[in-house]
Amino acid sequence: MRPMWKTLRHQGAWLVAWAVLAALGGVALARQELARQREAFETDARIAHRLLSQRAVQQDAVLATLALLQPAGTAGPTAQPEQRLSSVYPQILEVQRRGPGEAWPVDIPAAQAALADAEAVSRQARRVALAVSHLATGRYRLVLAAEPHSYALQIDVATMLPWNEWPMPRDTSPVRLTLEQDGQVFVVQPGRIQEGGWRFEFHKHLATDSQPFDVFALRQVGWGELPWAWMLAWALGMAVLLAALQTALTQRAARRRAEELLRLGQVARLNTLGELAAGMAHELNQPLTAVLANTQAARRLLDEDPPELDTARHAMAQAAEQARRASTVVGRLRRAVERPDLAGKLSPVKLQDAVREALYLLEPENTRRSVAPTVQAPAQDVVVLADRVALEQIVHNLVMNALQALEQVPAGQRRLTLTIATDARLGTLAVQDNGPGIPPDALPRIFEPFFSTRPGGLGLGLNLCESLASNMGGSLVASNVTPHGAALRLSLPLSA
Repeated sequence: MRPMWKTLRHQGAWLVAWAVLAALGGVALARQELARQREAFETDARIAHRLLSQRAVQQDAVLATLALLQPAGTAGPTAQPEQRLSSVYPQILEVQRRGPGEAWPVDIPAAQAALADAEAVSRQARRVALAVSHLATGRYRLVLAAEPHSYALQIDVATMLPWNEWPMPRDTSPVRLTLEQDGQVFVVQPGRIQEGGWRFEFHKHLATDSQPFDVFALRQVGWGELPWAWMLAWALGMAVLLAALQTALTQRAARRRAEELLRLGQVARLNTLGELAAGMAHELNQPLTAVLANTQAARRLLDEDPPELDTARHAMAQAAEQARRASTVVGRLRRAVERPDLAGKLSPVKLQDAVREALYLLEPENTRRSVAPTVQAPAQDVVVLADRVALEQIVHNLVMNALQALEQVPAGQRRLTLTIATDARLGTLAVQDNGPGIPPDALPRIFEPFFSTRPGGLGLGLNLCESLASNMGGSLVASNVTPHGAALRLSLPLSA
């Protein structure tokens, strides 16, 4: 269960990283698209405002021209040349002219009064004034007071719009654009307004005081207008990139683990060879010493027998000399293959790091045996004086021995605990398993060379660990734990 949880947690971290990158990229793409939509909206709205302002100013100019030129004519609309302005400016529906002492030629008294009031405002402000506004229906009148005649124009807003220069398609554009004044609204283009999303607005008065209309543009960007295709492509791209990165990191970790295992294996083989050679040297030296002793005894015996013993005495002396030389050679061989002195290689090493490195290298072995090691360590690092490689080899061998012992326990019941602690001036590491333990009669011999409780075992692993620990000024002891299992406790001097 724990290896599965560890795998899920590892994969979960990658999934979280992908989700974060996909979300950040998606938000950036959405913001970029919204910024583009806003910029396009504001550009179109400003162009529309400029075109409408140009037409409004154009109407002021027409009135100013009429007031300046005062075209002559007789009574009656057909005789007045300004009545032909509609053929040139179709937005001008009607032109009224009022002479001195005359009333405005309109039939509706309210409209006549409004024209008179606007004329008074125009005369006082010396500019065109708005007389009657029916903006909701798209009609309004402008008045310019002048001498001897004052003029009024009736404007049709729908005709005023310059559609040939309009920046947006009137019927399909999502932008709603209106002219507004005192609650009256004339819809220039309906747009497409929907619920939710992002709202862009544009407000600006026409560029003339005579026509105080507000140009109001509205754009509602819905969720469906976001660049979902690009966002999906970004998410897929991030998934591919992270998958490739995960694969590369996994391959690099596997390669590093293999290299470390190979290094430890080479060191272990060299140390084992040294142990084996030392044992052989020891075994050979004993009979040679016996040969030397027997030869010397024989010489003393020969000295007591027949009188011609010089030759025999000389031969025996040579044999003794050869035996000494053989002993010297064996001794030299033994010195050559003696274990290296680790005392000069000791340096501060963190026990936590050695344990972490060993468990990292043995992670495939743990997974294959369904064992989840538990590490108990103090908050502060336990730093010991040791040779880093030798210490890693000891921890590696102890954990490997525990894993082999746990093979005799059902998979769901296997427990392996590594406990790091300090004891007086020693740093300790206990490797404990809940395997079958060490038989009581084998416990005193567990560190002897060539002694093993495992069928097929060489009996050199624990002996090597004990020798390496001893060479570093430490110790390694073994014991059984209740109800079953074994514990090996490594002690090394703490670094000052």
